[in-house]
Amino acid sequence: MPLPPSLKMPMAKSPDGLGYHGVLLLDKPAGLSSNIALQRVRRLFSWSKAGHTGTLDPLATGLLPICLGEATKFSHALLEADKTYEATVRLGFMSSTGDAEGDVEPYGKVDFSAARLQQVLASFLGPIEQIPPMHSALKKDGKPLYSYARAGETVVRSPRKIIINSLQLTELEGDVLKISVNCSKGTYIRVLAEDIGKALGCGGYLLALCRTGIRDLRLEDAIGLDQLGEMDETARACRLLTVDRLVEILPAVHLDQEASQRMVNGLAVSIRGAAAGLVRLYDAAGTFMGVGERREDGTLTSKRLVSNPPMAQKQTAAVQLSP
Repeated sequence: MPLPPSLKMPMAKSPDGLGYHGVLLLDKPAGLSSNIALQRVRRLFSWSKAGHTGTLDPLATGLLPICLGEATKFSHALLEADKTYEATVRLGFMSSTGDAEGDVEPYGKVDFSAARLQQVLASFLGPIEQIPPMHSALKKDGKPLYSYARAGETVVRSPRKIIINSLQLTELEGDVLKISVNCSKGTYIRVLAEDIGKALGCGGYLLALCRTGIRDLRLEDAIGLDQLGEMDETARACRLLTVDRLVEILPAVHLDQEASQRMVNGLAVSIRGAAAGLVRLYDAAGTFMGVGERREDGTLTSKRLVSNPPMAQKQTAAVQLSP
């Protein structure tokens, strides 16, 4: 069954029919690494060019955007984005890894008031520093920290600045605390769980974690691997978001045919009315071309373009800027 015209690149197969281009919102199950999940999606779409936009530990579940084809060129946009998590913390214990996969030992009595809990949670809001955990993929002298940890070694790690945008209590029952966190890139939720437990005087470790959002992308719009595997090719293609969804926070600039051709040829064009900075580019037909940069003098140059962007057939009078 052929794909409908609406699924042409950048949403589905490229004009040469070699592969798919778009973003799949995957609901990753527990017990599966992000890389294995990526490879399964890649095989379902019969496409070797694929990547994800931020690792989830095997313990964690939730939103894992998978970029296919030309979308991989813009995956960094989500790597840099704020993320939202639902975290479950077990209080009164500490784990050797900071999560449920480590060796767990008692730490302290769970005894604090509701007011104290709110005070502690509020203390983590805003810019804070975290020390990366030993059981992480962050590298030291070319080796991931978990390699040192598995060898029984502990190395000095420098604190990293992160931002906790919001931190809300969703449930507290016995020694199990559930929180909702919106944070900047580079935040280790397991470290946050440990630090909250220590601040409460009882210790804590991450029992479960679910990523529910990246920027404006939400888990409720994602699909599981089993469901994806049961679909035919056309249905799977319909699950893909367009490539430009990755950079939709950038202002849009619409180019006429002549300006579009100059961009494709690596030449600059002059535009009016747009602030300096990165922009997403469209040709006169509204087809996404890639990302450009507008300079203070009004010069627009390409930063990263999709391969062989279709050229608009209709000539427009001048370069147009979308509102």
